[in-house]
Amino acid sequence: MRFILCFLAALAAVPATAEQLTLDRIHADPALSGPGVRNLKVSPDGARVTFLRGRADNQFQLDLWEYNLKDKSAHRLVDSKLLVPEEDLSAAEKARRERERVASLKGILNYSWSPDGKQLLVPIAGNLYLIDVSQPDQARLVASGNVFDPKISPRGRYVSFVRDQNLFVIELATGKEHQLTTDGGGTIHNGEAEFVAQEEMGQTTGYYWAPDDSAIAYKRYDESPVPVARRFEIFADRTDVVEQRYPAAGDPNVQVQLRIVSPATGEQRKVDLGPNPDIYLVRADWSASARALLFQRQSRDQKTLELVSVDMATLAQRVLVTETSPTWVGIHDDLRFLANDAGFIWSSERSGRNHLYLYDMDGKLLHPISSGNWGIDNLLAVDEKAGKVYVSSNRDAVIDRQTYALALDGSTADHPQRITQADGWHDAAFARNGEVFVDTWSDPDTPPQVSIRHPDGSMVAWLEHNELNAQHPYARYKNAHLHTEYGTLKAKDGQTLYYSLLKPANFNPFKKYPVFLSTYGGPHAQHVARKWGNLFDQYMAQQGFVVFRLDNRGSFRRERAFTDAIYRQLGKVEVEDQLTGIAWLGQQSYVDARRIGVFGWSYGGFMTLRLLAAASDKIALGVSVAPVTDWSLYDTHYTEQFMSTPKDNADGYRNSGVYAHLDGLKSPLLLMHGMADDNVLFTNTTRMIDALVNRNVHFELMTYPGGKHGMSSRTQQRHVYGNIEAFFKKHLLSGK
Repeated sequence: MRFILCFLAALAAVPATAEQLTLDRIHADPALSGPGVRNLKVSPDGARVTFLRGRADNQFQLDLWEYNLKDKSAHRLVDSKLLVPEEDLSAAEKARRERERVASLKGILNYSWSPDGKQLLVPIAGNLYLIDVSQPDQARLVASGNVFDPKISPRGRYVSFVRDQNLFVIELATGKEHQLTTDGGGTIHNGEAEFVAQEEMGQTTGYYWAPDDSAIAYKRYDESPVPVARRFEIFADRTDVVEQRYPAAGDPNVQVQLRIVSPATGEQRKVDLGPNPDIYLVRADWSASARALLFQRQSRDQKTLELVSVDMATLAQRVLVTETSPTWVGIHDDLRFLANDAGFIWSSERSGRNHLYLYDMDGKLLHPISSGNWGIDNLLAVDEKAGKVYVSSNRDAVIDRQTYALALDGSTADHPQRITQADGWHDAAFARNGEVFVDTWSDPDTPPQVSIRHPDGSMVAWLEHNELNAQHPYARYKNAHLHTEYGTLKAKDGQTLYYSLLKPANFNPFKKYPVFLSTYGGPHAQHVARKWGNLFDQYMAQQGFVVFRLDNRGSFRRERAFTDAIYRQLGKVEVEDQLTGIAWLGQQSYVDARRIGVFGWSYGGFMTLRLLAAASDKIALGVSVAPVTDWSLYDTHYTEQFMSTPKDNADGYRNSGVYAHLDGLKSPLLLMHGMADDNVLFTNTTRMIDALVNRNVHFELMTYPGGKHGMSSRTQQRHVYGNIEAFFKKHLLSGK
């Protein structure tokens, strides 16, 4: 049964005088969504909220701002251009930024607070500055030389960072620098996360401070077992030969160790990770008292995840929690330790949905904190004094994200208190003590608004109201803005699929329109959400297309029965579900079923190719950007999570790739890829080109010199989307 969540179809009509979007304006300054904020943090003393903001003349150049809760004033705290007028980034730093999806940004990308709330640590372009918030214009350079991943220690005695694959600390009292590891270099890395950990496990660090400053646990890995992918990065004026250690599915991973070092003495100890060296070290943490180091060990097949406690006095170990699954066990960042070693909070999908559980420090389950026919997205904060736990979830609507409060004692496990009230999408950043949080909210008709709130959801102050008034950058396009409709369809197995729909400008229910179907389709992503949307979708609807999205089985923020459907064969149920959406579109009186086109990027590029191969009789064209074409070419952790290894699942790899299905690809295709992509290697596209040529299949091709996976420069982005528009218009609007 289908339902509509937003507006009646009649509201899609646009006044003839409304000014419509242009691609040039979408990719120009100031940002049409308004002055957005990033990396929100509440100072440890609760006096300030700090954030990063782009400039009016360059939304990609970020400065550090603060909002003072006492006098309710906002101002720029640190001007990135004054610290470093021109950035010169190392190749390693560029690669890290690409993996963190921030390659388009410059200036200050991260920062951290000292525990007393008086100082800020700011890295920029390989330099490291310490800034007194009372005198922010007197930044002190404390380290240089391509340093990264800097931290202020929990008690504030040290600054730590990684340089040249080694771990360093600086004593803040004396300014003396100490090198804690010395063997880094070549294939040996200390204090870093390896490639697949950065790309697939959400690891942005490879070292972890004890809460009393007494020790640092750090990852040491040797990547010599990993095969070298010798590839070309082709730029406009040169070709670089890059030898990247890239562990494709079934290949050896890095050899990893976990070590403990004293920042005061340099004394080293090695932690036993178990008899099987072929594992993933996915997380490390410390108990509140620092008497125990906890690490998470995931089996190579990802069907087992263990939380292991290491006694700091003896290095004796015990397994506190073991999670198993017949498909895969997901990793998370929801481990929290209670004060005085009273226990810890852990999240698990063992019930089929993600919920929180309270354990004692011996690994005894005390009780669930959340339960029922819903699941949490992530743990946001714990207020032990109030006995509350704050989480984000889509409990009330799959397409929304809201903030909820739960009782730590489990008494409200299946009836959490909803804190955020407006329908739509809320991202919350809590103070350490849980006494205040910053709420970023949007819906399809409201650009992101940022407010500071009490833990009951009541307003403290606006941080960025971002009203869509006459002064807003989007104001001149407001009257042309099209409203998003939402609904559901049923998959072949009866599970619910959510879709979104934009009807064209000046919609006439008696006309038939072409369709721009945007797909991603892969794990760890939700493509249909009730939030401020993709402006290119708006643009295409204003150009006369019905714009459609559908989240197929396997996509994110759903129960395990929904996500597990893709196990051991990618592309099968995803294509089935997208074709269900296409069949529904063809039944709508206002859709021209002969003019449905598909666009996707990355996993969406793979989906585009698979859809064309499966249903060129139903799909008029496809645009595939940076696609995976053969899953044996993609990395170990991601691919094996869903597919096992090529040796174990040869039929699954053959049937999941594009090549076994290519004879069905008959519709016009535009294939695009960056020529320096280190994520989905350009080899995926060169093999695709060769396969199409061998079949005498004609297609259009656009490759981008120097382009990485996201092709993140403004000029590349403008060109990519201009190509997409032109291809759709040529085949679906020309002569219509």
